[in-house]
Amino acid sequence: MQPRMKKPISVTVNGEVYEMEVEPRRRLLDFLRDDLELTGTKEGCGNGECGACTVLVNGVAMTSCLILAVSVNGQQVTTIEGLARDGALDPLQKAFIDYGAIQCGYCTPGMILMAKALLNENPKPTEEEVRMGIAGNLCRCTGYVKIVEAILATAAS
Repeated sequence: MQPRMKKPISVTVNGEVYEMEVEPRRRLLDFLRDDLELTGTKEGCGNGECGACTVLVNGVAMTSCLILAVSVNGQQVTTIEGLARDGALDPLQKAFIDYGAIQCGYCTPGMILMAKALLNENPKPTEEEVRMGIAGNLCRCTGYVKIVEAILATAAS
């Protein structure tokens, strides 16, 4: 069996440039968690259906379990760790806390990043638009009411 050849990539994650070599079949999720030790991104289902691994690639919400690390070469990736600025939580992070939109917290990073992408695209969504926008992210604890309230409160501020 022939050894796998690693591919060089240069990717900006949370504002910091990383130049590394990765195996061509390495998922972005594993690259973030294992290589960069950014463990806020979670693996839920491993097949893109639960949204726990959602990150932003050039501002677009994507499931990192379905993306190869080599495919983000030259791109900008934002994880939950990259939302806070100068020690202050992002307004969405704060709203999720204030509105009790977190319980076990497992889905929270992906849910917040999906909401961030939604608000970047539509700064003043309706409740129905919020519910449709986060439909790809599953939460087994909250029932979504508080999540929707937190997102709408952020949009209103």
